[in-house]
Amino acid sequence: MDLDKARRNMVNQQIRPWGVSDASTLELLSHIRREDFAPTLWRNLAFADMTLPLGEKPHQIMLEPKMEARFLEALAIKPTDKVLEIGAGSGYMAALLAAKAEYVVSVEIDANLAGQARENLRRADVNNAMVEIADGSAGFIDRAPYDAIVISGGVPEIPPVILRQLRSGGRLVAVVGQPPTLRAQYVRVLEGQNHQTEVLFETCLPYLENFSTMPAFLF
Repeated sequence: MDLDKARRNMVNQQIRPWGVSDASTLELLSHIRREDFAPTLWRNLAFADMTLPLGEKPHQIMLEPKMEARFLEALAIKPTDKVLEIGAGSGYMAALLAAKAEYVVSVEIDANLAGQARENLRRADVNNAMVEIADGSAGFIDRAPYDAIVISGGVPEIPPVILRQLRSGGRLVAVVGQPPTLRAQYVRVLEGQNHQTEVLFETCLPYLENFSTMPAFLF
């Protein structure tokens, strides 16, 4: 299998048609080796238009490439940005974010996944992304405030404790709602902790661990 060609086809046949036009985003997706972050068993499907299992639990997945691309484009990460990712998975999204940001903190509740993500990032020579073992349902206050937050999985609502970890002007993307249809949302923090929310697309993802049992928060 020609992996370089498959990666280019992923960009041209999946991601561009889904409305992603930012040149820097397309460039990253063309060059960061997604296959190196996919489990060995699924490596040949690393560029398919589908989620890939990473563990035994339903939420332990790599997101679809086009979804990762839309998130990355929406956040418009700058070189001075401090970024939090909730749900490290394989480390691939952290690698994409780290290529644009000052640094990335990726929080993963599962120690085995966290170890895999760290190793994948190390092998990819990504030096400005760290993986912390922690419950991301409360964010990660130790490094707050953040310029951008990515919740890499489904949540019933966005907890206020996470929103409060964004600085003014900060941005967040998450997949929010109740099955069977959830909505990918882009949230921007305005002055006075007000928020502006935009729906990016509809999809369906399993809830991240410890988010499904949380009470529904409104903001």
